[in-house]
Amino acid sequence: MYQVGKVSSAEALKLIGRSVELAEKINKHIAIAVTGPEGELISFLRMDGANPASAQIAQSKAYTSARDCKSSKAQGDFMREANREQGYWTDHRITGFGGGLPIIQNEKVIGGIGISGLSEEEDERIAREAIEYVYAA
Repeated sequence: MYQVGKVSSAEALKLIGRSVELAEKINKHIAIAVTGPEGELISFLRMDGANPASAQIAQSKAYTSARDCKSSKAQGDFMREANREQGYWTDHRITGFGGGLPIIQNEKVIGGIGISGLSEEEDERIAREAIEYVYAA
């Protein structure tokens, strides 16, 4: 039997809760998506006041990070450096916007988190801090 480590639903809720706390500290509204390692959604929240477009973007960031095992920003950098259009992957859910990070435990990707609604740098900072908060122990 082949077993895959995966973000649990309880961990996904903690990631979302911490992300909301961090956004509220700076008086902003975001969308947060958490996926398993295959990129499929485990949990999602769009805060009241967050731009509706941020909902799909957050989900695409989490999906990209989990599937490609790297940040969505790194995926975007690769797209530009290799001169490859998004369509190259034949997957409309792949994105190059920063703000998505893989969730790695024991050197394995167990999921992805995507934040959208702020600058790409702020989105990624919140994602990183949420991961550190949930998985630091």
